[in-house]
Amino acid sequence: MDRQFYKDNTSCFLEKSNDAILGEMVSKNNFPLGASQRDAWLAELEILKSALSPIPQQGRVYFEYSVPRVGKRIDVVLILGHVLFVLEFKVGEKEFTAAGVDQVWDYALDLKNFHEPSHDCAIAPVLVATGAESPDLPIATTLATDRLLAPVKTNGKMLSEVLRRVLEFLDGGAIDLNVWEQGRYSPTPSIVEAAVALYSGHSVSEISRSDAAAVNLTTTSACITEIIRNAGVASQKAICFLTGVPGSGKTLVGLNTAVKHTDKENSLHSVFLSGNGPLVAVLREALVRDKVDRQKVLGYRMRKNEAASEVKMFIQNVHNFRDECITDPGRPPIEHVALFDEAQRAWNLEQTANFMRRKKGIRDFCQSEPEFLISCMDRHPDWAVVVCLVGGGQEINTGEAGIAEWLHAILQKFPHWQIYVSSRLTDSEYAAGNALALLGERKNVIFKDELHLAVSMRSFRAEKVSLLVKQLLDLDEESAAVTLRQVSAKYPIAITRNLQRAKEWLKERARGSERYGIVVSSQALRLKPHAIDVRSPVDPIHWFLDGKGDVRSSYYLEDVASEFHVQGLELDWACVAWDADFRHTRNGWDQWSFCGDRWNRIRKAERCVYQKNAYRVLLTRARQGMIIVVPPGDHSDATRSPEFYDSTYSYLRRLGFEAI
Repeated sequence: MDRQFYKDNTSCFLEKSNDAILGEMVSKNNFPLGASQRDAWLAELEILKSALSPIPQQGRVYFEYSVPRVGKRIDVVLILGHVLFVLEFKVGEKEFTAAGVDQVWDYALDLKNFHEPSHDCAIAPVLVATGAESPDLPIATTLATDRLLAPVKTNGKMLSEVLRRVLEFLDGGAIDLNVWEQGRYSPTPSIVEAAVALYSGHSVSEISRSDAAAVNLTTTSACITEIIRNAGVASQKAICFLTGVPGSGKTLVGLNTAVKHTDKENSLHSVFLSGNGPLVAVLREALVRDKVDRQKVLGYRMRKNEAASEVKMFIQNVHNFRDECITDPGRPPIEHVALFDEAQRAWNLEQTANFMRRKKGIRDFCQSEPEFLISCMDRHPDWAVVVCLVGGGQEINTGEAGIAEWLHAILQKFPHWQIYVSSRLTDSEYAAGNALALLGERKNVIFKDELHLAVSMRSFRAEKVSLLVKQLLDLDEESAAVTLRQVSAKYPIAITRNLQRAKEWLKERARGSERYGIVVSSQALRLKPHAIDVRSPVDPIHWFLDGKGDVRSSYYLEDVASEFHVQGLELDWACVAWDADFRHTRNGWDQWSFCGDRWNRIRKAERCVYQKNAYRVLLTRARQGMIIVVPPGDHSDATRSPEFYDSTYSYLRRLGFEAI
């Protein structure tokens, strides 16, 4: 499938009429073509032809080149000799906006990171504001270590001079045009990018990697689709447990399944459910904003509440789904397929009954959340499928039952249900307990290797980040040191004792709109002297979605997010601020909570697990790199004694973390 609306060798492009080229572009465009878009394309054709005429190098030009990871198209990709140019035109604009600079940088980064033949290419992003005065061209000072120039700003008249200067400045062998065209595009989208791309019509294969290490993402999606199909054909009820390491794409598989069946009139209608409030809020808002923006491009004005009503059917908070089923106890939900994200975080019987008594006035509620949710789907007279997306070591809040509660419920109350189980559910981090052993006594249990996602794709730079974090938290020093050396070759990790230096580190490395921010434990109450107040309310929608100009966004490095805000979401670059609530000692980890004017040791085993998992979540949020800040403490402050922090810092240094 062609990724562009039009391509040609530069010599042929210069000879072909604009009308002929425009005709080809229009034939590939699936949306109504307005006059403004037609005029913009014609202006781009004139400017590019004028710029290329005096250039001796031959190459190839690609108009409207698709970047499905971000749901956009690059105005022009131009390959001349040894340089790949990414051109973003702002026809008629007189200013070089920060948003425009980030946009063209993002496109160039997408090719550099995810298009295999572009990994080693010299890439020059160029922002062309056709009505602007062209600034100086400090090209010689903007080359990054990966041979990607910082964006060059120019107007239409100076574009030819920019192309010439870049070609002179950069060296290297000529890019093989055919190899470049046929190269694999293997993106690793953030969960927000993935949700937007899937909802707008892209397939999971378009927006995910296709290398051998991640091939089971498509395989797993196909496996779940087959389970759903078989259940419908045989009029059966089925539940399946999908496992995966942090960042492996469990949520992506769930969203992909749900988006296939969003039509209320379709008996396969599906819903993606999550008890993670920030995740639901951020994904919904991202989809709403994207839908409104897309309609605006097409010339239609859509209100946000109109878009929100459609999105709400696709992604729901599991508690709203539960409450709807309580309101109408005999009626089955409209959905035949329910996908529960982070199923291990569903409430146990005690937490569910307590909530029902306090908030709903139901005093005799006797079901755990997993049991009740399965019972809701069991109301269907014909068939239903429940898909549990299970993360290991992710329980971070009181009353979260773990996956064993789902297994107990299905074993004790729903013997007629088919059970499909990941072959890795036996691993210790999933804490399936004795319930898993009892599955062996059931005839309708099928273990499937395809239901496990083994490779973290959150960090496309280093797949072993989650393994490193596990080893670090498990105090497996020897293994962690080895893994760190492997990871740090592509994934920068550093530690410091200075928060300001950490902020500078983030800003130095982030390019384009790559998102960065500070994350901390919800128990990190003695970071206040560093202007970090974890109890100050943060709105995850603004923090994760708003731009660099909004003080509420993560970019400002003022508001911080806790494990409750960031679980299931991610940043490109993260600063993890490590407080004295989780301390390394010669006897292992000590967990503390701050109350009043002192630290109190946490002794309850369950709470200790939550605290450890909180740091597991924080340390696995970054896609491209992270810096850890362990404050030095203060001898004059008994609540921030240096001894509370020094051992943790020494432990990380001993593992091999680079100190700055």
